Amino acid sequence: MLLPAASQAQHLYKTEFEKGTMEKGKKVGIWEYYNYSRNTEEPMVVQKYDHTTNKLLYYLPVETVPYEVEKRPGEWSMSEVDQPPLFIGGIGVLGTYIAQMRYPETAQQAGIQGKVLVSFVIDTLGHASGHKVIRTVGGGCDQEALRTCQSIPNQWIAPRIGSRAVSVRYMMPFTFKLQQ
Repeated sequence: MLLPAASQAQHLYKTEFEKGTMEKGKKVGIWEYYNYSRNTEEPMVVQKYDHTTNKLLYYLPVETVPYEVEKRPGEWSMSEVDQPPLFIGGIGVLGTYIAQMRYPETAQQAGIQGKVLVSFVIDTLGHASGHKVIRTVGGGCDQEALRTCQSIPNQWIAPRIGSRAVSVRYMMPFTFKLQQ
């Protein structure tokens, strides 16, 4: 018995960080995203996201931290948000993009180590822009952290205060550490 072409194009996709259905190379339906805890060997569901309707169904709450929030156009102040900015797929999927960062040869040869901090705005539509380095270590590390951060896809879920999406300034650290 032959199945309709649409059914044949769908298949289950699973990695250690995500599970869901792909159709014609695109995520469809409800996907589960996982992360691992130091306390358990079993993965925890950190997000459920419906890629067909583009809606967040569940996220594992994280520690509340204040963000620099745009209250009115051009007016920023520190504030807590009810829903933080979230990368679709969670830290595990985000980590796969960060792992593409390369330690600059110049920095390695000079013994340069440290943490580069990149700032960018996540707007009310979940788009990231305005990337800039705000803590530097030099040796090409700053440029590599910025390049890596800018290469992360716009898969952000806008933060919320109440039911209203808000723009926030987000800080992402990139650590450069030499192997011993």
